[in-house]
Amino acid sequence: MSQKCNLQCPIKIQLGEKPLECIQCEMSFSQKTDLIIHMRTHTGEKPFKCSQFDKAFIKMCHRTIHMSIQTEGKTIQCSQRDKAFEWNSFLIKHMRTHTGEKLFRCSQCDKAFG
Repeated sequence: MSQKCNLQCPIKIQLGEKPLECIQCEMSFSQKTDLIIHMRTHTGEKPFKCSQFDKAFIKMCHRTIHMSIQTEGKTIQCSQRDKAFEWNSFLIKHMRTHTGEKLFRCSQCDKAFG
């Protein structure tokens, strides 16, 4: 049975099949591990804890990045405010507060959100 699953899983991914569905928001996933990680966004579970700070993460790779930043002292600084971020994606999201860029638009009322 495990050999059959090992052969079918890559095929499902290549075909774009996502048979596993979140019961809370109906997002779909091709692999059980992806669904499990996604469910943590609903439950608030953060099993990967930083040993130096009171921080925890949904994914182990996020903790690994955080720890490397702490040990190497790397942070990404906002050019307009005395604020620093661990990840470039957080800085990009923060910069929208300065630019007023709104990426998401409601299809019903045409209101835009950042």
